[in-house]
Amino acid sequence: MTSALTRSFSVESSELSSAAISERPRQSLLKDSEKMSDPEPCRIKQEETEELIDVIVKEESEELSEDEEKHHVKSEEETQSETEDSFSMETTAVNGFICTQCGKTFKHQCRLKLHMRIHTGEKPHKCSHCDKSFNDSGNLQRHMLLHTGEKTHKCDQCGKTFLRPAGLKNHLRLHTNEKPYSCSECGNSFSNCSNLIAHQKIHTGVKEHVCLECGKSFIRAGGLKNHQRIHTGEKPYECSHCDKSFRQIQILKVHERIHTGEKPYMCTKCGKSFRHTPNLQRHLLIHKTTNHTCDQC
Repeated sequence: MTSALTRSFSVESSELSSAAISERPRQSLLKDSEKMSDPEPCRIKQEETEELIDVIVKEESEELSEDEEKHHVKSEEETQSETEDSFSMETTAVNGFICTQCGKTFKHQCRLKLHMRIHTGEKPHKCSHCDKSFNDSGNLQRHMLLHTGEKTHKCDQCGKTFLRPAGLKNHLRLHTNEKPYSCSECGNSFSNCSNLIAHQKIHTGVKEHVCLECGKSFIRAGGLKNHQRIHTGEKPYECSHCDKSFRQIQILKVHERIHTGEKPYMCTKCGKSFRHTPNLQRHLLIHKTTNHTCDQC
């Protein structure tokens, strides 16, 4: 009998330790113990069983309380985080996106990303025809026009076409004779800003571009580059109408007007047109010349 009780107690204790005790009501365990024939062992078993039940129930209650507390704390943290994120987004939306290098602000993050490439020097957009690269896809597309030769901007006065709107805008000033850029030193005016900047170096005497072959210096880098072709004999600009080639693209353009008949430089006095600016300037002397009367006849 004692052996049977021991086995029964062992089995029931195993069942209790496997957490099944939480699902079985306490009355069922007590009822099973009352069925034992020996009252003394049953009483001892009943007392131990009740104590074991109380311990397990207490542990489960404590674990449940800890889980609820953790869940409550986690919910509070998530709510606080969401509130902070919401506040951050609102602040960003109001203040814009600020460059940490120069303090410039942008309405959109993508514009800030493009701007940052100025500071980092990143140029991810590479030309497939040459080794040049650009920080913006739009700049690459405009550069590609140099290779494709596509000139979509056309002058409505003479029909000349240009790669960029700025080129057409500068060209139109030849027809209107507009010269909005004035030199503060001598009062000379120019149709574009780059010509004014180059002109101002005449007054300062700055010629930082020096030829290593002969020592001649130039105001512009382009002037030095054209000069160096005298030493190398290079003539990279070829006429599309004949077999002539030239060292400078400006000379090529003037030459091609022989084939096209273009005469963009018009005299405002008589309406006569010329292919080249110096020809117009020489012609204007005719109108400025004062007639001298012979005192003999």
